Amino acid sequence: MPSAEREMIATYGSSQNDCHYCQHTHGATAAEHFGGNYEPIDQLKRDYASAPVSDKLKALLGIAGKVQQGGKYVTTEDVERARAKGATDKEIHDTVLIAAAFCMFNRYVDGLATWQPHDAAMYREIGKRLASSGYTVPGWEKPVQKAQGQ
Repeated sequence: MPSAEREMIATYGSSQNDCHYCQHTHGATAAEHFGGNYEPIDQLKRDYASAPVSDKLKALLGIAGKVQQGGKYVTTEDVERARAKGATDKEIHDTVLIAAAFCMFNRYVDGLATWQPHDAAMYREIGKRLASSGYTVPGWEKPVQKAQGQ
């Protein structure tokens, strides 16, 4: 599943959980994957069924929305619908994982009353960085050198 789709699932779930920070951070990242176009992301949060995304992604977002309500809300029919629209079992698995994880992340961020910027420009900058560099910090991918004698 492309990074942009994962970001849209995180955005949608976070919007349903009303987590300001996560929906704007991941929404900005998703928008940057589309050249900075925020309209499809805003539309997705308002009504994913009418958003300009693939039918496969709409089926996956339907699953994500049910996971947000509770895992047992996802039905066999939901999974079959996603498969019929071209989703692989891995994409369905990843959708459930992302939606469930963001339920926890959103509650963690909001439950700690974490400071959340309300300046759209800050989220745009975060989105640009995440869309271009991902979630690694430059230099972290280098192997750790053990000290002599260890």
